[in-house]
Amino acid sequence: MNVLFFTNTPAHAHLYRNAVHRLRERGHDVCVLARDYTCTLDLLEYHDVAYQCFGYLGTSKRSLAANLPKHYVNALRLVRRFDPDLVFGMGGYAAHTGALTGTPSVLVLDSEPTRVDHAISRPFARTILTPNTFRKDLGERHHVFQGLKECAYLHPDVYEPDSSVREELEVGSDEPYAIVRLNAFGSQHDVGKQGITGDDRRRVIEHLADHATVLVSDEGGDADLEGLPADPFDLHPARLHDALAEADLLVADTQTMVTEAAILGTPAIRSNSWVGDDDMGNFLELESRGLIDNVTTTEEITARATTLLTDDGVADTWQRRRESFLAETVNLTDVLVDVALARGRVDDLESVSQYGQAVRQDSPSSVGIGGD
Repeated sequence: MNVLFFTNTPAHAHLYRNAVHRLRERGHDVCVLARDYTCTLDLLEYHDVAYQCFGYLGTSKRSLAANLPKHYVNALRLVRRFDPDLVFGMGGYAAHTGALTGTPSVLVLDSEPTRVDHAISRPFARTILTPNTFRKDLGERHHVFQGLKECAYLHPDVYEPDSSVREELEVGSDEPYAIVRLNAFGSQHDVGKQGITGDDRRRVIEHLADHATVLVSDEGGDADLEGLPADPFDLHPARLHDALAEADLLVADTQTMVTEAAILGTPAIRSNSWVGDDDMGNFLELESRGLIDNVTTTEEITARATTLLTDDGVADTWQRRRESFLAETVNLTDVLVDVALARGRVDDLESVSQYGQAVRQDSPSSVGIGGD
């Protein structure tokens, strides 16, 4: 069986890498088509995932518009050459190249606001998979799994943190540290959105430094840290999850890494333009579980950070909440492999359910540090 995966971003590389290895070990032919965007190729190489690159994308929105036609031409040529039986992806590249080559496609989605991408890709997919927290009905081919897409690579079945990262970061074994993650805001779904910028960014970093060592992970690579009490995260990007697992706090204006922190049991504060009543279901669920905080102002960030970095009971509380949450989730890699072997026909798979028919636990009321 020939299975093709599109990995357009670092998050996609992580999502599919374990399934790629599992299918290859079973004797299937697998092709990974990768987009050269930030550290996507670095991650694939680190995890020994062979790939073919179909194009480059910078972190500016202009880069997407300028390069998209070339991406489609290259991707379609490579898909035709490989002749897959099934295509996995997260949007238009997978759905459209699949349709043009007569190949069924499976889309794994977790972001409700990407309406344009849904509109142009959904009609061409054989199956759409989302977390059970997803709040938007994508039609009769929409199925859900228990958990989050990050469970494909951070579920305890497939990931164990490596505490030696502290030595590489040059932080002591008991030294508290916080990670600040800054989004490049260069993707299609980032249009009109913003995060922690300018003077707000400076105030947040200076406040965190009063309580912990501060490491900054900047997706765009252009954050000016001169004069700030912070160091750049300069390890290989594949070590970021180990660093996150050891951290005392994450403050971020990005999305994926906040979810990763929750799965790892690291307190996280998220602040960007998506936060609000119409936020994505996964972040509302994680906040209701007491694993993350979604806030909109610098004052909220600094106040919450002070509490999380000074309360001695935080680490134990977060581990209990993490274990409770993970007890209800699947190892998504297992699901992806099952879906691949079923050629995207998922009606008979026990690990997924039709959207709206899944058995879901009622979310608990929002809790504080001592509320569970």
